[in-house]
Amino acid sequence: MTETQFKLSIPNSHQQYLHVELIINSNSDQIEIFLPTWRPGRYELGNFAKNIKAFKVFSDQNKALNFTKTSKHCWSIDSKNTKHVRIQYQYYSAELNAGSTFVNNSILYLNPVNCLIYSKEEFDNPVKIDFDIPKDWLIASSLNHINKRSYSVDSFDELFDTPVICSPNLVSKAYEVNGSNFIIWFNDIVGIEWEKLIKDFKKFTLKQIDDFGEFPNKEFHFLIHTPSYPLYHGVEHLKSTVIALGPKYDVFGKLYSELLGVSSHELYHVWNVKSIRPYDMKPYTFENENYSKLGYVYEGVTTYMGDLYLLKSGVFSLDAYLQELERQFQKHFDNQGRFNYSVGESSFDTWLDGYVKGVPGRKVSIYVEGCLLAFVTDSMIRKASNNKIGLERVMKQMYYHPDIVENGYQESTYREILENVSSISFQELFDNYINGVHSFDGILSEALDYFGLELNRTSSLSYSESILGIKTIQHKNKTKVIDISPGSPADMEGVSLGDEIIGVNNTMINNDLDKWLKYFDGTTHYLLLSRNNELKNLKMPTLNRNFFQNIKIRVKTGASHKQIIARQSWGCLEGR
Repeated sequence: MTETQFKLSIPNSHQQYLHVELIINSNSDQIEIFLPTWRPGRYELGNFAKNIKAFKVFSDQNKALNFTKTSKHCWSIDSKNTKHVRIQYQYYSAELNAGSTFVNNSILYLNPVNCLIYSKEEFDNPVKIDFDIPKDWLIASSLNHINKRSYSVDSFDELFDTPVICSPNLVSKAYEVNGSNFIIWFNDIVGIEWEKLIKDFKKFTLKQIDDFGEFPNKEFHFLIHTPSYPLYHGVEHLKSTVIALGPKYDVFGKLYSELLGVSSHELYHVWNVKSIRPYDMKPYTFENENYSKLGYVYEGVTTYMGDLYLLKSGVFSLDAYLQELERQFQKHFDNQGRFNYSVGESSFDTWLDGYVKGVPGRKVSIYVEGCLLAFVTDSMIRKASNNKIGLERVMKQMYYHPDIVENGYQESTYREILENVSSISFQELFDNYINGVHSFDGILSEALDYFGLELNRTSSLSYSESILGIKTIQHKNKTKVIDISPGSPADMEGVSLGDEIIGVNNTMINNDLDKWLKYFDGTTHYLLLSRNNELKNLKMPTLNRNFFQNIKIRVKTGASHKQIIARQSWGCLEGR
């Protein structure tokens, strides 16, 4: 069995180029070399090849070899009369998030799937990586350590699932659960509250492992970036996760619940998608899209269970958990796309526009709708089983299911296990809500009521949202329209997404739209807009109704004993 050898360096780190050199064996007259087109965890094309420059190929005699670029991510190399080829290139690494590759004078963050090339012939063979970095830099990763700066993995599939942080500013602490070691790494942050952090991480880790019965690995790494600017992102891997959360001064303040949420979410992914994987992604193919309609399972269930485990483990109070659930409800009711495109269809189309808002009212989020469907599914199972089991039993059965382990699951497999576990039919849920666009109002109310909870809708406190039906953001000191409620005054009079609101009733605004709207309350509102450098003064009609609403989930006053028992079995430790 042959081995591909990489050498990675950052000789001029301020230029933010990762220098890559690799040696790959040659067994034919032509070798096809590929760069992945996407990375698992983000189901869209990445076009990573746009970051490559100075691509060169040499023989074992150090002579330049001819090559042809045959597609945006594929090179065909003339490899006659050479036992191996040596390839050199540079990869531009200037964007820091949880899934990127990033270089500066104090860090090399490597996500191999977006910057390292491979051949199909060598894909299942071992890979060796040498890091040419300063002596005082530490390396955080689940890579197999050989010696000094040399590491290895068993295949490219494993390599593409193994991120690395190299930096002189890394610090770490570990905790142990059921024989597995969990290492938390932070890069370039002070004031880490280790005792509190370890206590909370250990709680949700233990609860997840208890429900699945085992953890797939002996070691797992939380690799955490803490930039100085606002950022929230996490990416799952089988033996690690990368989290980017900032600004760093708030990580153990306002952002601490976010840190817990994303960490629990990404840990749950070790089972759900890294182990329990759809048939369409078993195995991953890196040369093209991996279409699937099952995003409501691999992301939706994870979004729901990741937060629920913070409640089940006692890390979150019920109030703290309901605030997280409220966010999903709010996003659901704010998105008109729920009437036009199912979550299954939207999952398939993540490859088209899944990570941007897209055109108005076209689609929904697999994270949001999938989370709410998981909540409904969980309530149905608990009701059918008299609170003996919930959705965690379904996921455990999928994890141990021999055919799923071998071949992955399909929608029919997931539904079959749901029905076998609960002994009830899920046909209506799949037909009307997963693959259809029926309103969620009824099923959400039923699920909330089962746990003694209720949905409270009130008019948005924002005048522009409630009365005129527009949502805005402040961007570069400009008030921009980002959402419009259908049938609202703004919609009726022709306000468009992207319009800049300049004034109200011939008065200029300055980040104070709502204050001026309230000031002129009781009179006709005229909005002065700028659109494509043209000014428009639109008269807003007065309608006796409200539009955008605030969503709150509350515990019912006077909840029945049955509802309290259901809530406690669900995960609420309060009152036990």
